[in-house]
Amino acid sequence: MLANKKYKDSVFTRLFSDKKNLIELYNAIENTNYSANTDIQINTLEDVLFMDRVNDISFIIDSKFVVLAEHQTTVNYNMPLRFLMYIARLYEKMIDNKAIYRESLIKIPTPEFIVLYNGKKEQPENRMLKLSDAFIIEKSDIKLEVIVKVININYGKSKILEKSKSLNEYSYFIYEIQKYLDEGLPLKEAIKNAIQDCIKQNVLKNFLERNGSEVINMLYTEFDIDVAKEVWQEEAKEQGRQEGIVQRNKEIAKSLLDILDIETIAKKTGLTVQEIEKLK
Repeated sequence: MLANKKYKDSVFTRLFSDKKNLIELYNAIENTNYSANTDIQINTLEDVLFMDRVNDISFIIDSKFVVLAEHQTTVNYNMPLRFLMYIARLYEKMIDNKAIYRESLIKIPTPEFIVLYNGKKEQPENRMLKLSDAFIIEKSDIKLEVIVKVININYGKSKILEKSKSLNEYSYFIYEIQKYLDEGLPLKEAIKNAIQDCIKQNVLKNFLERNGSEVINMLYTEFDIDVAKEVWQEEAKEQGRQEGIVQRNKEIAKSLLDILDIETIAKKTGLTVQEIEKLK
């Protein structure tokens, strides 16, 4: 199965769609020793499930089906469920629909799920997320499990960075952008400054020189999504607070209906007369 050419590119996917970089990265994560010429099939699906700034690459190496995601904002505890849905789609694309009705056992690549965390909140170097943690009923004999390895790749936070030059340089590049953002520079200027710094320091130099303008556009979009998400989340919290206040005032108004007239209740609670009448 070939990589999906319609897949929305990102700096992460562009850099690690280079098979040499991807094998180096996988060796670092899993402590393996595959050579640079190892057969590897990249089969990333179009970004449908992962819409919140998750840049994923799925590939097959040595009969292992690896789904690798870079998550830039927060650790999402629903990742095991999302990976389950994603791997099902990958298997569906790979296997003939008629084959699953045959008697003989179909052999499929063994799945592995990895998230590379690169957000601003403090996280441990490594952690495991399990699908079973989401089950409403806890059972000792779990019938279905998905385990996701989450690795903190913030610059200087993981020993894995020491094992992969491309990942270490990518991590440093993102760190440089964030440093300029923290200093108050506009997003586009922060990205341009980070690119110039990294090229001078021979960090991702060839990649940045070759993909310069595209890198700016991709990162501008990616970081813009992060900023937008923070605004949406804050707006949602505020809306939740307002809804909570309104609900509390309705409860107070209902308790006062037998004591005070509607106009007085309206003044005390801030509700309209029409809203209070509906509570009768």
